[in-house]
Amino acid sequence: MFENLHSERFVDLSPAEIVAILLDEGVYICSERTMYRLLDEVGENRDRRDQLVHPKYSKPELLATKPNQVWSWDITKLKGPITWTYYYLYVILDIFSRYVVGWMIAQGESASLARHFIEETCDKQNISRDHLTIHSDRGPAMKSKLVAQLLADLSVTKSHSRPHVSNDNPFSESQFKTMKYRPEFPRRFESFEHSKSFCQIFFDWYNWSHRHSGIAMVTPEQLHYGKAQEILEHRQRVLDEAYRSHPERFASGPPQAPDLPTAVWINPPAKKETEQ
Repeated sequence: MFENLHSERFVDLSPAEIVAILLDEGVYICSERTMYRLLDEVGENRDRRDQLVHPKYSKPELLATKPNQVWSWDITKLKGPITWTYYYLYVILDIFSRYVVGWMIAQGESASLARHFIEETCDKQNISRDHLTIHSDRGPAMKSKLVAQLLADLSVTKSHSRPHVSNDNPFSESQFKTMKYRPEFPRRFESFEHSKSFCQIFFDWYNWSHRHSGIAMVTPEQLHYGKAQEILEHRQRVLDEAYRSHPERFASGPPQAPDLPTAVWINPPAKKETEQ
């Protein structure tokens, strides 16, 4: 009987189907119940064909307490002038300061371009060995041997999101959303040069002028290069003066400028784990 159950013909069918097919062919081996019992005795009361088992991916838990500790990088497609044409935007973002430390527009997604892009960005930021983690999703360029070898040569730790889990790369996703929701973002770019000029203007604004809600409404450039604390102290002095002049306007007491973040996580550990 087991030869029949393991045959290519029946391996994907339930005992009920097998019994019905055999009866239609004038053959009776045993009842459906007996078939289930015999399969259970040998531990085969399940799919009898080996199933693809996906590897288990651990949840990335990354902490940054200052700039240039954890970078997030990703690639997004920008629509070209006609259907099915795209330009590829590579962006590396510091998760603590939200500063875009590097960006590049290319005609395609390439491991060699990614390697050059990361190496050039590390040089510009004077990254010390063993001090940086670069986090990304599992795209072909991100997982390529060229990029992996470069990161090893630079003593940079690599980290990858779990497949199909967008929350594992929230900072890059948020930055792309900010860009694509800008009123001047076009439905399609007229040319490669058009996409490049748009990105130049956008990233200048994003780094130098955009007051970011996640970093106490300072700009990414101000936090990345150590100017933010002085700016917040100035804001507090202005608020203190306003309170001294007109305390009746502040029903809740003296106003306080928001604090800068002291720690930024990708997937913070559970509260109990943090306490331990």
